Amino acid sequence: MTREVHSVEETWALAREVAATLKPGDVVCLEGDLGAGKTTFTQGLAKALGVSGRVTSPTFCIVQEHRAERAAPGAPALLVHMDLYRLHGEDDVIAIGWEDYLAEGAVVVVEWPERAGSLIPQDALHLEFRHMEGDENRAIRLCGGNFGIMNGANEA
Repeated sequence: MTREVHSVEETWALAREVAATLKPGDVVCLEGDLGAGKTTFTQGLAKALGVSGRVTSPTFCIVQEHRAERAAPGAPALLVHMDLYRLHGEDDVIAIGWEDYLAEGAVVVVEWPERAGSLIPQDALHLEFRHMEGDENRAIRLCGGNFGIMNGANEA
């Protein structure tokens, strides 16, 4: 399915829908060009999961951990945002704590997921962000995962 968004608020609304479906240990893969909305989406996801701190792109630090201050019972309490661009394969991804984060029940949001290879679970949710005409207009394609996010969708 593809969802068109036209503002930060609409991107955050989609992130809230996704957050409502997440459980501990889920992986969300984000793909798209620079400035396509991946960090904006992650900010909305973090807020929806109860994170109150600042969420920025992990481009230079590779991994950022965000703990939820008010996670609902059974909901993920840790959001881990990874940018794998500077890594060179599965061994590098394991070395930064991939397996530990999943074992801890973190929701792991991954930019450049292809660098993780076979470590990405088959049931991971993939979001592909594309610029559309206009400053804030984006098309976000969602696929994979076992997340029932179909309300208001445009089938692609």
